[in-house]
Amino acid sequence: MELSQFVQIRRELHKIPELGFKEFKTQEYLLNYIQKLPEDRYEIRKWRTGLLVKIFGTNPSKTIGYRTDIDGLPIDERTDLTFKSEHEGRMHACGHDFHMSIALGVLTFFVHHPIKDNLLFIFQPAEEGPGGAEPLLQSKEFKEWKPDLIFALHIAPEYPVGTIAVKEGLLFANTSELFIDLKGKGGHAAYPHQTNDMVVAASYLVTHLQSIISRNVDPLDSAVITVGKITGGTVQNIIAETARLEGTIRTLSVDSMKKVKKRIEALVKGLENGFECEASIDYGSMYHQVYNHELPTKHFMEFLKQREDVNLFICKEAMTGEDFGYMLKEIPGFMFWLGVDSPFGLHHAKINPKENAIDFSISTIIEYIQTL
Repeated sequence: MELSQFVQIRRELHKIPELGFKEFKTQEYLLNYIQKLPEDRYEIRKWRTGLLVKIFGTNPSKTIGYRTDIDGLPIDERTDLTFKSEHEGRMHACGHDFHMSIALGVLTFFVHHPIKDNLLFIFQPAEEGPGGAEPLLQSKEFKEWKPDLIFALHIAPEYPVGTIAVKEGLLFANTSELFIDLKGKGGHAAYPHQTNDMVVAASYLVTHLQSIISRNVDPLDSAVITVGKITGGTVQNIIAETARLEGTIRTLSVDSMKKVKKRIEALVKGLENGFECEASIDYGSMYHQVYNHELPTKHFMEFLKQREDVNLFICKEAMTGEDFGYMLKEIPGFMFWLGVDSPFGLHHAKINPKENAIDFSISTIIEYIQTL
């Protein structure tokens, strides 16, 4: 079976994943494609390693924005795909190759078939970190072209192709990175009484961080603290002088995020006293919740109900993080889940979304925009 143009584009993008604000090949690929389209129909502006592409309406009264993220993840791909990542230790494991190819498909259609209003396609870098949406919103380039409505999608491995999952209100959680550095006193493994062991301190802290969720967060609310990486020490017979914990915090409310951070700081302060060590906390990148605005989300859902090829699913909120939340904080709009039916989930080294979701979503988004 012959591949569609945008499935092929997805495969080419899948080969060249790059980390946040280092998407140089990706930006070049996108530019090379877009600049082959009729140049009188659009204008391009670069923003760092991203792009803003404005398609001129025939008689515009507003600007409709569509955002895609473009960065990859620091993951070694473990698929058997013929088009697997060519960049060692880098992978499009969160579907941003899908997101970009879909955006290019929609963009291409409207370059050739303009509507009344302007369209702004946002190819945003650094969604996975350190966060591109917030600084982009503050940029001169974006402010001059700021849309009146904005929307975006994210692939969902758990849903079959043809399913679009969405809801009004809170869709994705507030998220924050978490880095805790501990410094004590190292020494010989035979003389622990002369040291302050930071591996023991880190182990103690990991366990006690979970007590915040079970004893400090309202059971009817939700929060998650994950410590995904611990490093400490040098060799097996030297007591560790330093240790580092790396993780994330996720909450369904802004107030809960504040409370969780306050309790983390209290526990770390107690750890300093109890283990006679020094500790520092860095919250890294923080993402605002994705909150879908009522009216545009309802309009989108009503549109989907009219399409026989779409299975509309009213989903629950998720603890996923997405910096698109910053855009929705300033601009009315929404995000939705696109079913891609993969046995492996987001950020997994073997994720393999079904590619027939690409043409399905392109046609769905085109028809939706034509209703606005």
